[in-house]
Amino acid sequence: MKTLKIQLAFSSFFFLLFSPFFAAVSSAQDFDFFYFVQQWPGSYCDTRKSCCYPTTGKPEADFGIHGLWPNYKSGAYPSNCDPDSPYQSSTINDLIESLQREWPTLSCPSSDGNQFWEHEWEKHGTCSESVLDQHAYFQATLDLKNKINLLQILNDAGIKPDGGYYSVSSIKDAISKATGFTPWIECNVDEGRNRQLYQVYMCVDTSATNLIECPVFPRGKCSDQIEFPPF
Repeated sequence: MKTLKIQLAFSSFFFLLFSPFFAAVSSAQDFDFFYFVQQWPGSYCDTRKSCCYPTTGKPEADFGIHGLWPNYKSGAYPSNCDPDSPYQSSTINDLIESLQREWPTLSCPSSDGNQFWEHEWEKHGTCSESVLDQHAYFQATLDLKNKINLLQILNDAGIKPDGGYYSVSSIKDAISKATGFTPWIECNVDEGRNRQLYQVYMCVDTSATNLIECPVFPRGKCSDQIEFPPF
């Protein structure tokens, strides 16, 4: 009995001594890669649900950021990882102008974007805190947007937001040729139930810096030919 008590006491001491180490190891990497997602505003708005421009006015006719999302190679993803790390706009004051331009909200009712950014940080950004604090998360996402100019890439390939129809393979090929990596294309449908170019996913390493080949793609599919609507 005495020996058992000594063993239990030693086990408790060992746990208290080394548990911070194990916690640090387990949180060192809690995801495998990021999806960097850009959306076409013309397709967001050309639906039965429609859209509302932000209070700062109609965004430019350009792909806007949807988010930077930590993911697992299994296809699952973490979310809402740290309730003790709320979104704080004061942390990113120097980025607000860029966020309004590159990461605009189109949801209704109209807003200044803070609710959108709050959602993205608290659902997705908090799951990358082992790598990026709040300011670094938004800065890294803006840097990726500046690095990947989807509209220019597609225009250079003769794929323009003119209401025309283009093959998904030609869209993927244009982006792959320009970036060196394979994108995933997400479609939605307009009021006439026509499939249209909605979002483009690129995969990024855990530093949120370098493009990589996607370990896994999201589910879903498009028609062979999809519309690229104007905005």
